[in-house]
Amino acid sequence: MNTKFFSIVLTCFIATTVFAQSNINNYKYVIVPNKFDFLKEDNQYQINALTEFLFNKYGFEALMEGSDYPEDLSQNRCLALISDVIEDSGMLKTKLKVELKDCNNKLVFTSSMGESREKEFSTAFNLALRDAFKSIEALNYKYEPSINSIGTASQPQVKTEATEEIQQLKKEIQVLKQEKQAEVAVVEQAKPEVPKVVVKEVIPVAQKQDNQVAVIEGVSNVLYAQAIDNGFQLVDSSPKVVYRIKNSNLKDVYLVEGKSAIIYKKGDDWVVEYYSGDTLVQEALNIKF
Repeated sequence: MNTKFFSIVLTCFIATTVFAQSNINNYKYVIVPNKFDFLKEDNQYQINALTEFLFNKYGFEALMEGSDYPEDLSQNRCLALISDVIEDSGMLKTKLKVELKDCNNKLVFTSSMGESREKEFSTAFNLALRDAFKSIEALNYKYEPSINSIGTASQPQVKTEATEEIQQLKKEIQVLKQEKQAEVAVVEQAKPEVPKVVVKEVIPVAQKQDNQVAVIEGVSNVLYAQAIDNGFQLVDSSPKVVYRIKNSNLKDVYLVEGKSAIIYKKGDDWVVEYYSGDTLVQEALNIKF
């Protein structure tokens, strides 16, 4: 009877380990926070740095919270697991376990409880954490992208939705332009007619008659991209902020803050696109990211 019970428990343990391994292998990164809840300071006793080191040691690509994230992670935070270390110490033992959660805060993996009987905190935490990582080492982690676990299969749909979003934005720009023209017409009708002198600055453009698109070329002033929340600010050499741009769901396409315009990459060049009257203008920009 005892042998049969032991066999069932062993089978369940193996099945759970295999499932956890296949699930964790679908994630490319592990983010380590700068401070765990049971500590009073960032990286106290070097526990956060040790956690990052141990994840890297056992095959993971660990990143400290707030560091420069890779481009694919910046675009899809669900590529990463969020790590946490939980303390459950008693009178005689220091006990730590490691948890991994996905981008939806769902628990994906919990390590075995690591223990230490050392009295000095720095030594006890170090040994208990290393003991907890033995179950993570046993996973033999190796990154294997999965279309089912982190939504990779939905990328074409995301791209389509982003494209539709840009098209919708263009329509909204056109509507705003028409409303502006209507307002101007009402104001003009209310004004007495007086002689008007119109002075226009002549700018060389390559005019495409079919689609009424004016392409302004020869822009040499360099704009430097500085990261801000959800995008960048583009400054000139003054330095003066020329544009603030926000991320969209489409790669290399940004929405211009406060303007009915978009900035996107066209070949090797960057272009700002907006309406000027009835003409869709595409102006080349020299942006350094």
